[in-house]
Amino acid sequence: MDYRHRIVEEAAVMFRTYGIRAVTMDMLANQMGISKRTIYEVFKDKEELLGGVLKWMTQKQSETMKKVLGESENVIEAIFKMLRLMNEHFSSMSPAFLMDIKKYHYEVVNKLKDKNDLTYINNNSEILKTGIREGLFRKDIDIDITNKCLLEVARLSNDKNLFPSEDYTSKNVIRNFYISYLRGISTPRGLELIDYYEKMNQ
Repeated sequence: MDYRHRIVEEAAVMFRTYGIRAVTMDMLANQMGISKRTIYEVFKDKEELLGGVLKWMTQKQSETMKKVLGESENVIEAIFKMLRLMNEHFSSMSPAFLMDIKKYHYEVVNKLKDKNDLTYINNNSEILKTGIREGLFRKDIDIDITNKCLLEVARLSNDKNLFPSEDYTSKNVIRNFYISYLRGISTPRGLELIDYYEKMNQ
């Protein structure tokens, strides 16, 4: 494994655990047992490192999504599996990580979007297209608009400022927020499967 990959993986763990602002290049270097100079030879600053971390995280998510789709009987089952994995993912993440991105580093996310480096956007479009092919999502939906809406719904459902964990369970938020939107784009067969997998997940 090269230094770039090692640095990105370790930074991802530390950012997720402590938040972005709390992690310094010195802390990262000490954790890895390398010099800070080595990190700066690969990444010019923390912003560039964060961009590498976010790109790596979305690539991992893309790999997981493809695996789940390949192992599922239909796209609705795959979505329920992904929602469960997403819930576990965000439950293990420090709230400071998302807060720091939203408050201080959102321009990094926008740059990655502009360069089309956030693969989950394209993956989500494929999920919608697959659902239409399987007859589970309505043919009249606009893929681009629906994709953006679903991504925003997913983001908001994990916003701890809107839905603090002491007042809301992630399961209820996802069910009432994301699944309700999913029902709106589903065919009667799709609705039957949503009901089925909801009961299976209770």
